[in-house]
Formats: sequence, structure tokens, C-alpha cells
Amino acid sequence: MGKSSKGRKASVVEGDVAVVGPREPCPCGSGRRYKACHGRAAARAETALITRPFEGLPGECDLVALSVLVPAATTTFTLKDAEADPVLAATLLPMAWPALHRADGKLMVGLQVTGGSGDPSRDIAAALLDARDLSAGTPALNVGRPGPGPRLQDLLDTTVQLEIEVHAGFDYWLDGAITDAGEDVTAALGRANEEVVPTARLASVEAAYWCRIGTKEHLRWVLPETEDALLDAFARLAADDQLGLGPGTKYIGCFRSHGLLAAVWDLAPGDEADDIEESASAFRERLDIALADDSPLSQEARRLRTGIISRQVTLR
Repeated sequence: MGKSSKGRKASVVEGDVAVVGPREPCPCGSGRRYKACHGRAAARAETALITRPFEGLPGECDLVALSVLVPAATTTFTLKDAEADPVLAATLLPMAWPALHRADGKLMVGLQVTGGSGDPSRDIAAALLDARDLSAGTPALNVGRPGPGPRLQDLLDTTVQLEIEVHAGFDYWLDGAITDAGEDVTAALGRANEEVVPTARLASVEAAYWCRIGTKEHLRWVLPETEDALLDAFARLAADDQLGLGPGTKYIGCFRSHGLLAAVWDLAPGDEADDIEESASAFRERLDIALADDSPLSQEARRLRTGIISRQVTLR
């Protein structure tokens, strides 16, 4: 015999219809179960893929980079609530926790862990709110896909610009985070530090990150323009042999993630981040000129554009 839903309180309101259990009668009065009525739209909304989850936030390109490309970095989120303390956002937390209410009372949230809602902004916001309600020194555990609720755009003061700090390792895990690291966290920290990819953020342009993978150096640069506009501009630059970053460098393709493109170059052997600051700034100037050109692509540029598209990879 099924459990009676009489007197059960709806937890959330979806538009004008309260959200109840999937097998309960739909509150709209249709006589159907919720999952077969208004619950269908609610379920689709929970899993709908948001193409640009960080759109409208300061430092959107950096947030994309920290969520998919940069191994160890932190930034500070300032909340709209003037009485709330800032939140430390990190690429990764110990044991891949979504968030942590630190022993010193401060909140940390991970950017490379999602709850599977199709909207990383909602997933991160849900983890942040969960951690806020926990006792100090307690991590928020991944409990699955969050339901409808606020996104980062609803929680953060979007007038405050982000300042990114790239770290050589994950030692920031222990800065006031927990009173006793424990064997599991200590072991995870050691493994993570051994595997971290050396990375540095360029100062001359936004959201461009130098890295060394094995014996090769690369630049990975998240760009804010739309994909079609960038592909046209890259094709124009390639046709003029201007797509590189200088002698010994080579454009190798793009990552597509969270609605933006991250262009990738092989750098000259031994190049450090400081060595490419000037050439990156010069490329940004060339790119702006190419983006402003609205004339039809030449036949050669169209051919090169096809090749550029073929070297794209989507990261989720």
C-alpha cells in the first residue's frame, strides 16, 4: 500500500505550481501524478545544458580556464550579501569535495566539481550554500544533482572583478582549511602535488595561461568572443601567416568549453611565461583588427577556416 501524501508539504515552488514527489498528485489539479504533469518540465529544466554557465560574471574567461584547464589556482568570490564573508574559490579541493566550511570559519568552493545539473553555475552555488550551513571543519559532500535554486549570478557581487592566483601546488588546501589533515588528505595532497602541471597566468592579456606538459611548453588562452567570429578572425590571420605567437611557435587548435573557445599554441622550446608576454599582447592587437574586418573571407581563408574547425575539441 502506497504512502499517503496527505498533509505533505511541498518543498519548492516551480512557477505557480508547487514541487512535490514524483508519484504524488500534481498540485495543478489535473489528477495526474506530478512526474507525468508539471514534473516533466521541472525535470527537463534540471538537466538542461546551459551553454555559457558563467556568462554575466566578472572574469568569465578565467572561470572557464579554472574550471577545465588550470590545475591549481584560487580566486575570491564577493557575495551580494554585504554581511557575508568572501568565499575562496579553488580549482580543486581535497578529495574532490564540492565545497568546505573551513575550520577557521571561512568557506571554500571547488570549480572543477559539478553536480551534473547541466549548469555548473548552479552546481557551484548549491555546494556553496550547502557548506555555509555546515559546522566549521566539515566538507560538503557530492549528493547528486541539485534541484532548482540560485546560480552564482544570483549570489555574487558582479561589480567586483576577480583576481586570480595560480599556485605551484595544492598546499592552499591546508591554509586554515582543517584542524587535522588526516592521512587521506595528506596522501591526496602528496599525489596531487606530484602530478600538477606547471602553470602561470600572463599579465599582458586576459585569461591566457602558460603551461609546461612534459618537455613541451604551451599557451592556452580562453577568449570572450563568439565562436563564429573567432574562427573567421583566425582564418584571416592564418591566411596572412599571422596566427602564430612568434618564431618557434605554432597554433595547434582550440578547446571548446562552457560556450567559449580556448586557443592553444605550441611554444618555442624553453619559453617561459615572461618570454611570450609581448608576443601575446601583439597577437591580441592583430586579433582585434581581424575581428573588426567584416569583409567576405578569401578563398584561402575559407579553406584554412575548415582546417581550424577540424582541430577543435569539446571539454565538459
